[in-house]
Amino acid sequence: MDKSLDVITIGRSGVDLYGSQVGGRLEDMGSFDKYIGGSPTNMACGTARLGLRSGLISRVGDEHMGGFLREELERHGVSVEGVRTDPERLTALVILGIRDRERFPLIFYRENCADMALCADDIDPAFVGAARAVVATGTHLSHPTPRAAVLKALELAKAQGGRTALDIDYRPNLWGVAGHGEGESRFVESAEVTRALQEVLPHFDLIVGTEEEFHIAGGSTDTLEALRAVRAVSAATLVCKRGPMGAVAFEGAIPESLDEGQSGPGFAIEVFNVLGAGDGFMSGLLKGWLDGEAWPVTLKYANACGALAVSRHGCTPAYPSWEELQFFFDRGIVRPDLRNDAELEQVHWATNRHGDWSTMRVFAFDHRAQLEEMEGADPARIGRFKELCLEAAQAVARGQGGHGILCDGRLGQEALFRAAGTGLWTGRPVEWPGSRPLRLEPETGPDLGGLRNWPRDQVVKCLCFCHPDDDAGMWADQEATVTRLFHAARRNGLEFLLEVIPSTVGPVDTETTARIIERVYGWGVHPDWWKLEPFDSDAAWAAAVAAIERHDRHTRGIVVLGLDAAEEALAARFARAARFPLVKGFAVGRTIFGAAARDWFAGRIGDEAAVARMRDNYARLCGIWDAARAAAERDAA
Repeated sequence: MDKSLDVITIGRSGVDLYGSQVGGRLEDMGSFDKYIGGSPTNMACGTARLGLRSGLISRVGDEHMGGFLREELERHGVSVEGVRTDPERLTALVILGIRDRERFPLIFYRENCADMALCADDIDPAFVGAARAVVATGTHLSHPTPRAAVLKALELAKAQGGRTALDIDYRPNLWGVAGHGEGESRFVESAEVTRALQEVLPHFDLIVGTEEEFHIAGGSTDTLEALRAVRAVSAATLVCKRGPMGAVAFEGAIPESLDEGQSGPGFAIEVFNVLGAGDGFMSGLLKGWLDGEAWPVTLKYANACGALAVSRHGCTPAYPSWEELQFFFDRGIVRPDLRNDAELEQVHWATNRHGDWSTMRVFAFDHRAQLEEMEGADPARIGRFKELCLEAAQAVARGQGGHGILCDGRLGQEALFRAAGTGLWTGRPVEWPGSRPLRLEPETGPDLGGLRNWPRDQVVKCLCFCHPDDDAGMWADQEATVTRLFHAARRNGLEFLLEVIPSTVGPVDTETTARIIERVYGWGVHPDWWKLEPFDSDAAWAAAVAAIERHDRHTRGIVVLGLDAAEEALAARFARAARFPLVKGFAVGRTIFGAAARDWFAGRIGDEAAVARMRDNYARLCGIWDAARAAAERDAA
């Protein structure tokens, strides 16, 4: 039977509020990072990162946290067809922290939460039937209502040729056998829990758990005895996780020693955070299992995903992409504290970014000095004009992808506020206009702490006026500022766009920009985006593209700036740039808004006419770029 999904997970879906400070008590946390959470939700995203077609069955609240979960799942490519919105209950929350290598305090806020109201009526037979496998987790077997939903999904999966798996995921306090303050407890004996689990074990083809989780499933604190008790009621493959000793798989009878099970290679790394590691492990395991790999290979995937998970802050954000996993296997471990491995972290960052920006048509109105010099301009009127620019951009974009804006926060703050959540790619400059050496806008703060206040979907844009012939002092100053800015952007989860315009500083040839690019990568700076002036030769474009691809084959790409050129000149430059696939589009400003701005500030036209003129100019440029790219693709074919 043809299946449109590889795996559907079912159960918990909540928001993790992770203490940002490491090494202190949860009582002393001063700030928190917000991530998606809940084992099935983590696994849905973890498997999607590895290339599986994933879906989730759960419930979320009809509020902002529920919206966040739904949107983040969609950004990962997870099908949310099975996610119901509960109008009466709130989305579950978990507050958690990293105290040290042994203690990870967490508090579950799950009283009458949305996902525990999942019921049999929520289970769509067609959705379940679309998946090759359904994966359940233990918490939703702890209460009659969600338990009925899980059993219905399992029965439907089996009836329609699907496979089934269980991650025991035993949380004693979620079964009511430990208190609210014991969220990190992983084992409390309970005959009632054992009975409830053993009733459902025959439904599964694969059962996964730690030794403690098999203890509760098997009713014995002797691991081999517990595994045999599980085997007595289930023919499933049993995978027992053994912490730093890896994991073992048993397809048949349980042998006399755990060491006699099938195993895969382990990875000797520093443990930073065990929370969510099991979901990372399960994601890798499901990838190998559903791809039909042998158990040693499948366990290699699982162990590696678990190792990467325990090395980073957060759960889902720590899980690797398929490309990252292959890089990890091919290159090996350079340092055991993986979160401080710059090369690995760059691959992790670059291969887990969200959003399709393969086409970039950007209306740039981040100009400050040029507008301040216009007749009739003052800060308030400039701010109002930037709102008109946004209206023009939205009138062309009409909610479609591939459009964006560049807008500053000093004079264009209201336009930035209004652009949030509209689907526009949004870049925001930080350089002080015209500064050389580079200096930053005051809003970034002397320690760049201002970036902490930016929405995560805004891109840090920096224009650096530099030239290969600059003296050592100038280069040292520029390097210090750009490097600090790049690391501050990464620390705050913001993409970084670097713009260089050497032609304003000195003479240029076909290698000038490529030499600057090489220098920037030599600093350890990996811009997500490059913004480059249009070149007059294919050789210059080829040199710049080759320099980028030598150092970062996962870069987002290049956008071409306009330099106030006329449309006819831009058309010719677009045609040349479009021949290079790494060039994704343009970021042009004065060609679009220049004449309208002069007339509007001088009072010769009103708001409506200014918007109409800019809308038409922007629309024509979008058409020119699209035609150039289409022609280049036809020529290449």
